Amino acid sequence: MQAQLTDAQAARLRKLAADRNVSVAELLRRGAELVLNDEGPVSHDERKRRALSVVGRFPDTASDVAVEHDGYLDDAYAS
Repeated sequence: MQAQLTDAQAARLRKLAADRNVSVAELLRRGAELVLNDEGPVSHDERKRRALSVVGRFPDTASDVAVEHDGYLDDAYAS
């Protein structure tokens, strides 16, 4: 099997392969697996179902999250 890549893609793949100490062919096989295992586009209804499925699963004692969410995020990512 053959694939045509742009010069830029080929250069980036060669650099990434060298950085990871693997062959370009190995990177392409890994990429193919990612594509083949992909679920494809997820519908709006499915995204909504997934989001709602986690609501309430993680208890928190803070009662001001709706108002102070930015501060909580800053604290969480500061560490």
